[in-house]
Amino acid sequence: MMEAMPRPRPPFLRRETTRHGRTVWYFRQGDKRVRLPDQFGTDEFWQAYNAALAGKPQRKRAGPESGTLAWLIARYRESAHYIGLKPSTRYVRDNIMHGVVKESGHVQFVKITRKHIREALERRSATPHGANNFLIAMNAVFRWALDHEHVTVNPCEGVRPLAAKIEGHHAWTEDEVEKYRQHHPVGTTARLALDLLLFTGLRRSDVFRVGRQHIKDGVLSIRMEKTGKPVHIPIFPELQRSIEATTTGDLALLISERGTPFASASSFGGWFRRACDEAGLQNCSAHGLRKAGATMAANAGATAHELMAMYGWARLSMAEIYTREADRKRLARGAAERIANRMTPHQK
Repeated sequence: MMEAMPRPRPPFLRRETTRHGRTVWYFRQGDKRVRLPDQFGTDEFWQAYNAALAGKPQRKRAGPESGTLAWLIARYRESAHYIGLKPSTRYVRDNIMHGVVKESGHVQFVKITRKHIREALERRSATPHGANNFLIAMNAVFRWALDHEHVTVNPCEGVRPLAAKIEGHHAWTEDEVEKYRQHHPVGTTARLALDLLLFTGLRRSDVFRVGRQHIKDGVLSIRMEKTGKPVHIPIFPELQRSIEATTTGDLALLISERGTPFASASSFGGWFRRACDEAGLQNCSAHGLRKAGATMAANAGATAHELMAMYGWARLSMAEIYTREADRKRLARGAAERIANRMTPHQK
């Protein structure tokens, strides 16, 4: 998936695709051509762009020393395996590897052992999920290095991930949805974000990409980034009113304060979390809103198959998590009514 082109495009900004399918950015003014960082929208990207615009392009830093972990990671990021990853996966891996290079980039990678990987995992034990993502990322780097004969052993092999109790994202209550709606009125980007998330059931990795090209004849059709499956969702009148009342982009309806599409699902998620904080909802997130929508739909009588169609779930068991709870409530209410009907007028 290619990143959405910012609209309006900043002057002299050009995007190109290499023969390997990798997106690269350039500042091009006349004969002057300056390569910009690959990750569009980051602070580093805009610093380099503004420097080139001011006629003072940043000097290209010398590459990492051969044989170091920083060198190995740089080579891996040029590989077909890495380029073939989903953009959202690359974004997460980039953040992890940036931290690894900063912490241990000078280390000779051939000297890294299983013990070193375990110790690095333990240093990250305060955030088990993040620690395990570190292990996944480094395992990918060393598996590639092993395949290309840079190392003879993968030090991540045999290292067990940290056990962690997984707590789901907080599912919004209807009161919380209403509180957010009261704080962010129709016509604001923050309100449009909530309406898109709630009325489409899309993940944040999809909703920030939604543009007018995905909407035809009142139906939003998009291929989900996580599963690759297409979903077709009707645009309800309330969502349509929200879209029409809001200043949007074309290739991406949701735009940042810069007037450009969000660079990634993470940048959109961080922005949406701040919008929740502004409404006094510190425990709410984009993913929790998806769960709330599924719960509301199930409580209103939606079947498991209807939920599967809307949310793009491949397994019936996922949809049944929501319909089962709704069924319990209906069954409990029915049982209570039967008990009440069995009672004599005197007992009542």
